Amino acid sequence: MMDGIAVDISAAGTKRGSDELLPQSTGQNGATAIANAVAASPTGTISPTNSNDAKKVKLDNKNAGKASRVVHIRNVLSDATESEIISLGVPFGRVTNILLLKGKNQAFLEMENETAATTMVNYYSHVTANVRGKPVYVQFSNHKELKTENAPAQQTAAAQAALAAAQSLMPQSHGAQPGDTLGGQNTVLRVIVENMLYPVTVDILHQIFSKFGAVLKIITFTKNNTFQTLIQFADSVSAQAAKLSLDGQNIYNACCTLRIDYSKLTTLNVKYNNEKSRDYTRPDLPSGDGQPPIDPAMAYGSAAPGMLPTPFATATGAAFANPALAGYAGATDLCQYFSVPGMPGIFPAMPTAAAAAAAGLRMAGQMQQGCVLLVSNLNAELVTPEVLFTLFGVYGDVHRVKIIFAKKDTALVQLAEPHQAQTAMTHLNGVKMFGKPLRITLSKHQLVQLPKEGQPDAGLTKDFTSSPLHRFKKPGSKNFMNIYPPSATLHLSNIPPNVTEQDITSAFSRHGSVKAFKFFQKDRKMALIQMGSVEEAVTALVAMHNYQLSNSSHLRVSFSKATI
Repeated sequence: MMDGIAVDISAAGTKRGSDELLPQSTGQNGATAIANAVAASPTGTISPTNSNDAKKVKLDNKNAGKASRVVHIRNVLSDATESEIISLGVPFGRVTNILLLKGKNQAFLEMENETAATTMVNYYSHVTANVRGKPVYVQFSNHKELKTENAPAQQTAAAQAALAAAQSLMPQSHGAQPGDTLGGQNTVLRVIVENMLYPVTVDILHQIFSKFGAVLKIITFTKNNTFQTLIQFADSVSAQAAKLSLDGQNIYNACCTLRIDYSKLTTLNVKYNNEKSRDYTRPDLPSGDGQPPIDPAMAYGSAAPGMLPTPFATATGAAFANPALAGYAGATDLCQYFSVPGMPGIFPAMPTAAAAAAAGLRMAGQMQQGCVLLVSNLNAELVTPEVLFTLFGVYGDVHRVKIIFAKKDTALVQLAEPHQAQTAMTHLNGVKMFGKPLRITLSKHQLVQLPKEGQPDAGLTKDFTSSPLHRFKKPGSKNFMNIYPPSATLHLSNIPPNVTEQDITSAFSRHGSVKAFKFFQKDRKMALIQMGSVEEAVTALVAMHNYQLSNSSHLRVSFSKATI
């Protein structure tokens, strides 16, 4: 944009603010592209009039980014329809107008009020919006309303038909008075996960349920020893689609069965964004409970919400198609669903196998994907396969570790399941160990090769497949529900009755400064110990886990969310 430069506009065009001009070049003169774009409207409205009169305008983006009920959408495919654009806004409130500029690859949605528009922009600032599988970019327009009465008749008819179809399926809760919040009857689902042999996280729930519409909030909890969750959709249509399609399905093969009913609640009150709850419309919420902030890239994912079920069709024949529904009938579990050839995965842009691996889903009859991590920036003098086995074993069962012979600050770590590798990468990437922050990515390798017989390895490759120290080998273990990011406070268990506080703190003080210690009141076999920093706690954990306290007792150490 060229602030302060007057541009002579002689071509017919559509007026819009300078914050909405995309940089383009049209051969010899870049000014021609700007001239053929559109000028700032002094009235604060957008009007698609055709004019042959030359006008002098000044590009001014001083209002860019301010809240407005008009939302600007960029990077739109030229053959996108009004229905597909409206579907992005419907989950957040009533869409009152639309302007689709196919030649400019842009569109504008006018929401009923600023509250709905703000919720929409906040949501898509962390969850990538997609139209026909291509990412689009959502931001506030610097205009306050759309005026499309002078648009071509055919364009106006298509827009009005799409708006009418959208309005016919809007829940009453979107009705609106300005300032209304999203929610309403049958927008909140209560989900019980039965036979939970593997952990089910907020991120996995969001990845699965957001295929049916915009998931606004998630709260997880345990009641009567059963894992449950409340999931709030932006509209009842999406909630109904998710309920009908997912009720009775298994997240993993033969386990983690979803039992879904409507909740009596009409909206959820989320106070914290952490591993137990998430409000996707409020990225500013604290993490609470002493937890570190959630990485937005991991927390908000890249699903494509806003798509409504297939029956939502316009009078012109265009449908709001939800790809998650296509071909779903007949699949006995989600794993089978993701293994069907040609079926879209949780991340539509990825191949089916990779999509299932990224979501932590196992595909029947196929090799495990995404179980190997590439770990770099290690302290080559202090790190051993056993150290990596212990640290990464906090988040999954480590089968093999290989420190690269020619580059000893780099290693491959193979875990038992893709979701375990994802969990370890999420929690350990960037964490300091022995003075250096870990750098962790998924490896292209499907498994860690053991050295051939007689081949020198210097003890850099170890097979831990049969290790008795795996934390997650036992189905239904409580360890699945106690996975936390690295923290300065460690949870200790399996403490013999004759071991004193002095014995424990003395052993841990060899690996850092001990700030506090406390036995559990009801169970003296467990305790909390607080180290001077997260890095010291990491060092203490890899050194003290499985530490022999007596002839028959070995200490168990893990990270804790609690503080002393």
